[in-house]
Amino acid sequence: MIRESRIPNPESRLFSWPTRVYWEDTDAGGVVYHAQYLAFLERARTEWVRALGYGQDGLRRDHGLLFVVAGMQIGFLKPARLDDALEVTVELRNCRRASLIFAQTVRRGGEQLISAQVRVAAVDAEHWRPCAIPPQLLAQLQAQQTPGDGA
Repeated sequence: MIRESRIPNPESRLFSWPTRVYWEDTDAGGVVYHAQYLAFLERARTEWVRALGYGQDGLRRDHGLLFVVAGMQIGFLKPARLDDALEVTVELRNCRRASLIFAQTVRRGGEQLISAQVRVAAVDAEHWRPCAIPPQLLAQLQAQQTPGDGA
């Protein structure tokens, strides 16, 4: 059963977003195409921001800010397959003035399929140049950072 997205334990700061594997996500053998995991990770981060009360368009409109992926390390541990129910996790590991570092996983049941570290930069929505995250938003993001982890 796929559950709603949530932050299950506020102390752990771990956000979980459910998804299912469809034909469009797979290759001819029914295995998730490697690039599709990037979409799963992106959607989970977008839902994490939404759960904090900010949609991507609201960040652009209200704060003149966009978050863009600046770097990623990904480990492919096991394949996901057609019709698998997956959980994609998001955990903010480090929040700086103009960047965020996330730890993310893709799991099927208790089995970890993917591990990723994603570095996201804040950019000005009009000029696409790096910019500082507004202080109120920065404070809210820093409150979501995993305690004691400054990766």
